[in-house]
Amino acid sequence: MTDRLPPAPVPAGPVRWRLALGIALAVFVADQLVKAGILYGLFGFAVPAGMGRWHPPIEVTPFFNLVMVWNTGVSFGLFASDSEAGRWALIALACAISAGLAWWVRTVTTPLLAGSIGAVVGGAIGNVVDRLVYGAVADFFDVHAFGYHWPAFNIADSAIVVGVGLILYDGMFGASARQARADAGIRRKERQS
Repeated sequence: MTDRLPPAPVPAGPVRWRLALGIALAVFVADQLVKAGILYGLFGFAVPAGMGRWHPPIEVTPFFNLVMVWNTGVSFGLFASDSEAGRWALIALACAISAGLAWWVRTVTTPLLAGSIGAVVGGAIGNVVDRLVYGAVADFFDVHAFGYHWPAFNIADSAIVVGVGLILYDGMFGASARQARADAGIRRKERQS
C-alpha cells in the first residue's frame, strides 16, 4: 500500500483561462484558414488589388452566396471609414477590447462565460489581422431572402456576435446572473440585520 495523496484540485481561474484561450485560438485559426481558402483559392487573389477588385457572387443555395466585400467598418460594415486614421482607430479599439476581455476572463467562474469571451477575442483578433495585412476585413458570406441581403460577414464576425450574445445571456439568465442575485440577497439581509 502506498501513502499517496490525491492530486490537488486545479483552481478555476487557470482552467477558465485555458478554455478561453483555446476557443480564441480555434476561432482565429478557423477564420484565417477559411479567409485564405476563399480569398486565394476561390476568388484567386494573389494580393488584394486595392480593395477595388470585384468578383461576381457565387450562388451556393437560393438564400446563401459567397461574395467578396472589403469591410472598412466593424462587424457587418457598421461605422465604415476609408481613412487610415479610421483603420488604425478600429485596430486600437479591437486590441483594447480584447485586452479588457482577457483581463476579465481571469475572474470568470463559468465555462460558458469563459468560452464566450474566447469567441469574441478570437474573432476580434482575426479581423485585426485582416486590417493589418489588407487594410480592411475580408467578408464573403451573403445570406439573403425575398430580395433582402444581410450585410456580408465572415467567421470572425459570427464568433463575435455569438460570443456577445452568450455573454449577455450569462449576465441575464446564466450562472453569473444567479450568483449576482444571490450576492444581492445576502447583502440585503445583512443591511436589514
